Amino acid sequence: MKAPDRDTEMNRAERATKAGDILDSLYARPPIPLDHSDPFTLLVAVLLSAQTTDKKVNEVTPELFALAPTPATMACTEVATIQHCIRQIGLAPTKAKNLRATAELLMSRHDGEIPRTLDELEALPGVGHKTASVVMSQAFGVQTFPVDTHIHRLAARWGLSNGTTVVRTEADLKAVFPQDTWNRRHLQFIYFGREHCPARGHDLATCPICGWAATKKRIREERASR
Repeated sequence: MKAPDRDTEMNRAERATKAGDILDSLYARPPIPLDHSDPFTLLVAVLLSAQTTDKKVNEVTPELFALAPTPATMACTEVATIQHCIRQIGLAPTKAKNLRATAELLMSRHDGEIPRTLDELEALPGVGHKTASVVMSQAFGVQTFPVDTHIHRLAARWGLSNGTTVVRTEADLKAVFPQDTWNRRHLQFIYFGREHCPARGHDLATCPICGWAATKKRIREERASR
């Protein structure tokens, strides 16, 4: 009898449970990778992290936070000065304008406080759904599951989602992982991707999770593209 394909051997929920056990064994208490001291500095760091590594963000934020650590001080800082502080990261001109505009909006509409709803956060300049979700999760402890392109890739490799967008992938991941694990799962995905499951040059067959979760077809396709 022909052996069953991996797609039928284990459903998404079973894959999620097994993957979750592995992630918990590797990263029981995953730290937040972006250096910050409060919700505002976290918001700034996450906004800066788009199309830039967390490592690079952590290299530029000390100078920025020494100059403008609060919405009030950021709102009074010239865009050119902000841009100079973050000049080493991608999209620095746009991000500098958004930081100044966000700080001004926080002062005029929120009394200098970081709003605690997704809708209010997403209304801030340069703050998308993923950034807002990270702030809700890591600053306020609300269970969210922020999905970026890296988590989107892992979810597809592991057979947890076939969504073509991060929005669809987020919904799929929320459906297969218990809600009280979402915050740590998000961080665990990030660390696992960096240390075990990179985007390029990765042999899925030898990966601690892809090795059993990825379909034979997926393994062949990624091997052929290397």
